[in-house]
Amino acid sequence: MTRREFMTLLGCATAWPLVARAQGLTVPVIGFVHLGSSIGFSYTASAFREGLQQFGYTEGHNVAIEYRWANNEPDRLRELVADLVRLQVAVIAACAGPLPGLAAKTATSTIPIVVVLGTDPVRTGLVASLNRPGGNVTGVYFLTRELVPKRFDLVRNLVPQATTVAYLADDQRTETAQETMRDMLAAAGPLGRQLAVVEARSNRDFEPAFATFIERQAGALVVGPSPLFDSHRDKLIALAAHHKLPAIYQDREYASDGGLMSYGASFREAFRLGGRYVAQILKGVKAADLPVEQSSRFELVINMKTAKTLGLDVPPTLLIRADELIE
Repeated sequence: MTRREFMTLLGCATAWPLVARAQGLTVPVIGFVHLGSSIGFSYTASAFREGLQQFGYTEGHNVAIEYRWANNEPDRLRELVADLVRLQVAVIAACAGPLPGLAAKTATSTIPIVVVLGTDPVRTGLVASLNRPGGNVTGVYFLTRELVPKRFDLVRNLVPQATTVAYLADDQRTETAQETMRDMLAAAGPLGRQLAVVEARSNRDFEPAFATFIERQAGALVVGPSPLFDSHRDKLIALAAHHKLPAIYQDREYASDGGLMSYGASFREAFRLGGRYVAQILKGVKAADLPVEQSSRFELVINMKTAKTLGLDVPPTLLIRADELIE
């Protein structure tokens, strides 16, 4: 999709709810709030709409969507959710981490909320249990933190000579990021690898981080899970290419866009499931009666062109395990 096509699609998606209200149409309106940016996560919104369509709801035809993007500024979430509550949307889809869901849960106890996140919603206090969520919150979660050691192992197998592995860490002021860091340290120690760790709180921290990695003579890079990183994946991919640093990421979009390798849950599948949950609620199912579902689809994607550019021979063990090889 070209930038012009994307901006046209985004404009139509933004304008439709306004037109619906102006004409007094009685289509249900969904509130979609996301911690990230519309550019970095447009594919997740598209997958969400696919999930809606599987249950008979098409945006611009029999349902409207109000999009709210926090652009990686958590402090904006309360305002964005409050705006959706004022609009009296039928359902709120709160996406990308626990913060949007917690903001929505604080703002309303009556509007159904469907979360799509990479954190256990029970641990974060969003639901009482997975099987019986209770209240007005349900949704889909996928593994992120738990897969970081696996990414470390995969990149170690691809670059076995790397005695120091870089780790780009998310903002350590969150409990999830701290737990992910502990998992990385635990994975590196027994294998005799040193970690070069840098925390990034904004995209301005990326270039200094890579300078540190090169100074520490890191031979490979693990990029931690973060909406910030996903929103600026093009910049991270470009920096890894510039410094000839083999890197592994959590989402296949990185490999599709030129990154070396990705391993993680399928974001697209998780957001399709989120769309299906919203559709079921629009059809009358109560959020409290919908068990929280864990997305179980995982993908290992290797960009063979990038591997060749870096002078890497992908071992047969990884080639066999890969779900997709990008030539």
